Amino acid sequence: MDEKFLKKLLATMKCGMCGHQYQSGNVNILGHKDDLWFLSVFCTACKSQGLVAAVVKEGQVTEVLTDLTPEEQKKLATATPLSSDDLMDMHAFLTDFDGDFLSLFGA
Repeated sequence: MDEKFLKKLLATMKCGMCGHQYQSGNVNILGHKDDLWFLSVFCTACKSQGLVAAVVKEGQVTEVLTDLTPEEQKKLATATPLSSDDLMDMHAFLTDFDGDFLSLFGA
């Protein structure tokens, strides 16, 4: 297992005391035996320390389950990613949307 990956993974967790997100520089790997890893974490916000025991197994990537056809998958794979403007437009739409899908789709 890549130790850099584990540090990044733990940096996505939040402190159990104050809810502040850990920083990867404050995650230290203490050791491991097989799939059991021991790490220490330090929260810069509240100065608390913690011990994390995690079971991390490497394995095959599972097959993606989807009801999309191969053509639809290809179309989505080559589509332009959403932008922050797209998200803001959707937010504005949903803010004013009254939930009436029948009138929205003209049915």
